[in-house]
Amino acid sequence: MSIIKIPIRYEGSKGETILYTLFDSGATFSCISAAHAESLANLEKMRKSLEIATAAKDTYLKIENRIVLDFYYNDIRLSDEFMVIDNISEDVILGANTLQKWRIKLDFEHDTIIIDPKVAKAILK
Repeated sequence: MSIIKIPIRYEGSKGETILYTLFDSGATFSCISAAHAESLANLEKMRKSLEIATAAKDTYLKIENRIVLDFYYNDIRLSDEFMVIDNISEDVILGANTLQKWRIKLDFEHDTIIIDPKVAKAILK
C-alpha cells in the first residue's frame, strides 16, 4: 500500500498549526486527533454519533465530535469538517470525501498531491 504523508497548515477558530497529514483514499472521513482538534477549534458535538468501521475486523469507532478547519497546500485554501478521534494513529487523516470534494489526486510516484487547477481558480475568486 502506498501512502502520502506531508506537512499541511491548518487554521481553526482558536489558532493554527502545521500537522503531518496522511492522505488516505481508503478512509471515508477526514479525521484529526482530539489533542490537536481542541487546540485548533471548539468541538461541535454531533446530534447523533457515528459508528465507523476500522481496518480491524469487527472493530468500530464511535465519533461524537467534529470541527471545521481551513487547510492550505501551496497557498491554496481548502476547508472541510474533520471527525475528532481519541488515540488516532496520525495527527490528521484526509479521507476520500475531502479528496473528492476538492478533486485532490495522489501522486505516489513523487510523494505529493495534485489539486485540480479549476478548483484552485474557483477558490481564488
